[in-house]
Amino acid sequence: MKTEFIKLYEENPDPRKISQVVDVLRKGGVIIYPTDTIYGMGCDIFNTRAIEKIKQLKGIKSKKVDFSFICYDLSHISEYTKSLETSTFKLMKKALPGPFTFILNSSNKVPKMLNASKKTIGIRVPNNNIPRDIVRELENPIITTSIHDDDEILEYSTDPELILEKYDGRVDLIIDGGYGSNVASTVVDCTEGEALVVREGMGDLSEFL
Repeated sequence: MKTEFIKLYEENPDPRKISQVVDVLRKGGVIIYPTDTIYGMGCDIFNTRAIEKIKQLKGIKSKKVDFSFICYDLSHISEYTKSLETSTFKLMKKALPGPFTFILNSSNKVPKMLNASKKTIGIRVPNNNIPRDIVRELENPIITTSIHDDDEILEYSTDPELILEKYDGRVDLIIDGGYGSNVASTVVDCTEGEALVVREGMGDLSEFL
């Protein structure tokens, strides 16, 4: 497999290149892409073969998969989650797009798609036009899971050239969106109604409470 390597700019992603990425996703490809925090690996949420490939790349054998979805906005989240508390929806509307992952109770649709036993799903709407434009053109969310680094100091891979070295021939396409952050998103658990920060990351939830 030859890995495509393309450059995109967050401020104004080239629509032709976005279409190129979407074409790869529609054909069941796995991509690596920038977000507003760390680089992510993903695929179309409806392509089970691509999801299985990501599990292999990440060494995941369990059915308790911690994948999150990247959405363009909040308009489609009712398809993938059970009914939200009004307070949770208001909080998400204020905090997103932004560096947060909201853990919500998933609808029955999600475990079937992921071939997983998880009853929750993470939702991300990153403040980065590249993944959002991809999702908007694809017309459904993509999986997001982090790219970890082998370095003893850096937890996540931040340099797209080094990511290419590591994953060349293993994924279908890598997007160079500039250097990524080494700080992941703040994870907020809303499954019990009240917002509970379970991992401190780049986002400060107190600004929106």
